[in-house]
Amino acid sequence: MRATKRVGHGGASGVVRGNTLESFDTALDIGVDMIEFDVRAACGRLVLAHTVFHARRPCVSLDEALAHLAAPRFRDVELNVDVKHTGAEVQLLDALRRHDLASRTLVSSQVPAVIDRVRRLAPDVRTGISVGGRVSRRSQHWGDWRGRVLAALRRGRFDALMAHHGLIDEALVDDVLGCGRELYAWTVSERPTIGRLSGLGVTGITTPDPRLFM
Repeated sequence: MRATKRVGHGGASGVVRGNTLESFDTALDIGVDMIEFDVRAACGRLVLAHTVFHARRPCVSLDEALAHLAAPRFRDVELNVDVKHTGAEVQLLDALRRHDLASRTLVSSQVPAVIDRVRRLAPDVRTGISVGGRVSRRSQHWGDWRGRVLAALRRGRFDALMAHHGLIDEALVDDVLGCGRELYAWTVSERPTIGRLSGLGVTGITTPDPRLFM
C-alpha cells in the first residue's frame, strides 16, 4: 500500500502559530510531505490568513511565504494552498510561477468557482475541492455532495477531494482512488484517527501537529 502523505496544517499550527515561516520550518524539522496554508486578500495583496479577522493582524505575505518555501531545503515538500475566496486566482498563479512552485502545488478551496477559474487559467496546476461540515456544504449548495463531487472528479473537473475526516469511509476512499484521483483528510488532531484513515488508504492526512505521525 502507498504511504499516506503527512500534511502539516498551516505548517505545524499545533506547535507554533500557523501560516508563518516559523511554522513551515517547524513542520519541515518534524517531517512532513506537504505543507498546507491559507491564502486570502487583505489591503490589496495576498496574505496567509485563515479568516478575515486573522488578516487584520500582521500576516506573512504570499510572496514572502513562497520565497521561503522555494529554498532548497523545502525541495522535497509539496504545497497545498487553500484559497478562501474568489478573486485571488490570477495573483496566486503568477506568484507560484514566479517562484517556480506551480509544479509541486495543489490549489484547493471550498469554493468551486475558485477551482474552476484556476483550472481555466492553468490547466497544468493540480486542484482539489474541499468539502466540510453541513453549514459549509449548504453554503455551496452541494446537496448530494458525495454523488456530485464524485461525478466531477470522474470527468476531471477536480484532481483531488479534500474532505473533513468525519466524512471519510472505506467506500469514499475506493470511489475517489478508483477514478484515479486523490483523497486528503482534514484536519486531524488524534493519533487513532490518523491510524484509521491511514488504514483506509487515503492519499494524505492534514494535522496541526505533525508529531502525531511519529
